[in-house]
Amino acid sequence: MRIRVSHQTVYHYDSPASRVIQILRITPRSHDGQHVVRWRIDVSADCRLTTQEDAFGNITHAFSDDVPTDRLEVLVEGEVETQDTGGVVRGAIERFPSSLYLRETELTRADPAILAFARSVAHADPDDTIGTLHALVRGVYSEVTFDTDPTHVTTTASEAFSLHRGVCQDLAHVFIAAARSLGIPSRYVSGYYWRSDGITAQDAGHAWVESFVPSLGWVAFDPTHAMCANDAYVRVAIGLDYLGAAPVRGTRFGGVGETLEVAVNVAQAFQQIQS
Repeated sequence: MRIRVSHQTVYHYDSPASRVIQILRITPRSHDGQHVVRWRIDVSADCRLTTQEDAFGNITHAFSDDVPTDRLEVLVEGEVETQDTGGVVRGAIERFPSSLYLRETELTRADPAILAFARSVAHADPDDTIGTLHALVRGVYSEVTFDTDPTHVTTTASEAFSLHRGVCQDLAHVFIAAARSLGIPSRYVSGYYWRSDGITAQDAGHAWVESFVPSLGWVAFDPTHAMCANDAYVRVAIGLDYLGAAPVRGTRFGGVGETLEVAVNVAQAFQQIQS
C-alpha cells in the first residue's frame, strides 16, 4: 500500500515568543516492509533544520527561531510504501539490546492494578511469549476505552488504567507497563495509521507498541485496535515511552498564551498507471 501523510502543527502566541527551539521526530526510515518514497519538512520560520540521529536511531530535525513571532507552523508531507509483515519488524536500526526496554519510566510504571491485570492474562507457559502478548493486546483493548477527553500528554499508565479510558498513547503505555512487568521487553512507537473506513482527517498521529519475542524479534502490537500492525501503519520513531518518540518537543522564551492546532491527514495514495 502507498500511504500519503500530511501533518501540520501550528503554534499561536498571544504575545510574541522571543525564541523557539524545537526537536522533531517526524521522519520515518525505510526498513523491511516500509519504503519512504518521499518526505519533506517545511517550517514557517526563517531558520536552518539540522538533521541528526538520537540514541534510538530515530531521525531528528532541530531548529531555533530567534525572531519574535506570534505564529509558528511545521508542515510534514510525504508518501510511504508499506507491506504487511504480520507485525514482525526487521531491518530497523537497533542501537541497544532488547533488555534495555525493560526499563521502567514515570509514564510506564506498573502499579498493583496493572501488575494483577498482567498476571491475569499471561499464559501459563512462560515460554509462550507471543500467546501472552496476543492476550495482552486484547486485554488492554477491553479494559481501556479509546477516549480523547480525560487524559493529557503526561498521563501515566496507572492513571489511564484507573480511568479505563485514554488515547492511543495511554493504551500503549498500559500495554508497555504490563508487558515489562511480565519480563517482556517493550517499547513505544509513534507514527501514522491509515483508516480503512475512508476517514482521512485525524486529530493526531498514532501510537502502538513493539515487544520482543525471542523466536521472532520485535513484533508490533496495537492495543487501540487489538491487533498486530500491518500495511496500514507508517512507523516513525521509537522510545521507552511517549517522551522519547514524541513528534514535536521543544521550548520557548516568552510567548504567553500558547495555543496549539494539529491537523493530520492519512490517505491511500494511488500510483498513476502509465501505458
